[in-house]
Parts: sequence; C-alpha cells; structure tokens
Amino acid sequence: MLKIENLHVSYGGIQALRGINMQVRDGEIATLIGANGAGKSTTLRTISGLVKASSGSIQWNGEELLGKSIDKIIGSGIALSPEGRRVFPDMTVLENLKIGAYLRKDKDGIEKDIQWVYDLFPRLKERSWQLAGTLSGGEQQMLAVGRALMSRPKLMMLDEPSLGLAPLVVQDIFSIIREINRQGVTVLLIEQNANMALKIADYGYVLETGTITMTGTGAELLANEKVREAYLGKNG
Repeated sequence: MLKIENLHVSYGGIQALRGINMQVRDGEIATLIGANGAGKSTTLRTISGLVKASSGSIQWNGEELLGKSIDKIIGSGIALSPEGRRVFPDMTVLENLKIGAYLRKDKDGIEKDIQWVYDLFPRLKERSWQLAGTLSGGEQQMLAVGRALMSRPKLMMLDEPSLGLAPLVVQDIFSIIREINRQGVTVLLIEQNANMALKIADYGYVLETGTITMTGTGAELLANEKVREAYLGKNG
C-alpha cells in the first residue's frame, strides 16, 4: 500500500502541496482529479523522487520513500508514465520498451514482458521497428505506458494519459488501464478527464490548490454535486 501523510512541497517559495494525506490500496485504481496547477503532477513526481518534499511522509509497503534515489524507488516496484508521453523519438518502439527495463538483469523475463506489452498493445507489435517519433499521439501514449510496464511495477502511476487524444483513442487507453489493473497492477491515475477517471476508479481524491478537499469512492464523487459542477459540468 502507498500511504502519504502530511506531505508539503514548495517550489521557490510557492506551496505546491499543503499537507496532503492519501493512500492507494493494493489492487485498486485510485485517481487524483483537479484543475491545472492544483498539484496533481507534483504529487506523482514527489512519489517517484523527481521532486523533493519539504516535509511529510510517503510510505510504500511500510518503507519510507522520501530521500531515496529514483532508481531505488523504481526498483521497489513503482513506475511513472509521465505527462506528455516523453518517448525517445529517434529510437524504435522496441528500443523504447527495452529502456523501460534498464534496471533488470533477467533477459528471459524481459523478452516475456515485451510480448506481454505487445499483447496489451497490438499496434506496438506492428510498429516495433518504427521510430517512436513517427507514431501518432495515441500510439506514443501506448508506448509510454508499455515502457513503464517494462519495469514490472506493482504500482503504476499515470499522468494525464488521455491528454490531447481523440475520444475513441481515450476509450482504448482507459480499457487498457482497466486490463493492467485486472492483471494485478495497482494504479494511481492523474487525469483531467474526471468523468472517465472516476468511472474506473475504486477511490478518488479531489485536489484544489495543493489541498485535498474531497475524498470518496469513484461512484460517490461522480454523484457529488460539487464535483459535478466543478469538473463534470452540471449534467455530468
């Protein structure tokens, strides 16, 4: 389980996170929703060691993550698929996937997991030797998720996976997130498409200017009038 307690993060005097508390239980999909600048990406980047916290605690299965190096955090079973996809454009699909496994030494396991990613994303298999920079936006998002899966995470963090994608592609991405979770990976999802995120989430948190203002099951937050007005439109 991931447990965050009283987490504070500051950037150059600006408080990005103001003492947030949240947890992600094993086997669940949790989502963090909120407007741009609320602190959603900062939360993920702090968990993964890319941003330093001012104070607080982030525990993963009882072990403190704050102060650990990024490779130690990845090695403990946490992976991040970043906002904006960030694939390596001049490398092939297959090369991008192999980079996701750079901490691993089990060659047979890596080959097996490449096939696992290809089963999840058949289009990546069709384009395995294509340069990542020539893929469509949706295909690049699939590659970013596949690359993160190559570290064999127990917790998969996804930052805005639907950003800039066509509605049909968004449906595909969310179906795959569900399937990844069904196959035993815990998911923490950051998403501006609150409607889609809450529909698949077991539990959700609403973040506003660095503070968690509401919590509940995905269904409870979907039905909450304040959430509907702020993030879903009055008609949901």
